[in-house]
Amino acid sequence: MSTVANLLARKQQLLERLENDPGSNERDEIERLLAKIETALMWLESNDPVEEGGPL
Repeated sequence: MSTVANLLARKQQLLERLENDPGSNERDEIERLLAKIETALMWLESNDPVEEGGPL
């Protein structure tokens, strides 16, 4: 599984945990992890050589 697929799967798991109405400490931790995943996804997208017209 690719890095992006792993990040997206982890993001989905965290979003499902948010739906279960976690306590405030757990919610804060989940939101912190989601922010890190979003940052990683944006970084990977911006450094994707295929999108920049580079070689496959």
